[in-house]
Amino acid sequence: MQAFTHLRALAVPLEGRNVDTDQIIPARFLKKNRDALYKNYLFHDLRFDEHGTPRTDFILNRPLFSGAQILVADENFGCGSSREGAVYCLADYGVRAILAPSFGDIFFNNCLKNGLLPIRLDAKSLDAVRLALHNATDANPATREISIDLAACTLQAPGLSSQRSFVMDPFWHECLLKGVDELALTLSYANDIAHFEQHHRSSHPWLIN
Repeated sequence: MQAFTHLRALAVPLEGRNVDTDQIIPARFLKKNRDALYKNYLFHDLRFDEHGTPRTDFILNRPLFSGAQILVADENFGCGSSREGAVYCLADYGVRAILAPSFGDIFFNNCLKNGLLPIRLDAKSLDAVRLALHNATDANPATREISIDLAACTLQAPGLSSQRSFVMDPFWHECLLKGVDELALTLSYANDIAHFEQHHRSSHPWLIN
């Protein structure tokens, strides 16, 4: 996984509560191999019509938000079934962080396991961020950017008058900063584990014998 430390990137507002994993990736695409085309399945039935033509009214198809790496969503994003493909297609599309007031629990954990940062922020603040992004018609992309400092657990975004803090589980905070999963993080402490075991054996020989 790619380490996540700081990110300043274009953000796209996505309206609607309870956006479920079947909307993120329709079930018929779950049998597909994860290859260069996988990103095309993201929000497929919302992004494309029955002929495969991009829907001009869908937010991800607007040129102003082309290349967005941050998604600003509403309540209960990623609810529904536990399909990991929902996170795969978001990551393959280029999304590195998602801001929402709340997430589906399994989706939230799948994000962390795949190096995608889910940030919980209060609904009122995110309503203001999405409104500011919708209203940012200026050609200057800086008006549509969000800056995230994962080390400090802070962010700055359009529509917010000040820097905001967010909470991260310490374990996953370390994993994301180092760009590792649970197994790789554990292996990174192999020397410490070996030292502890050696000390434990020498201090408590009766446990070994």
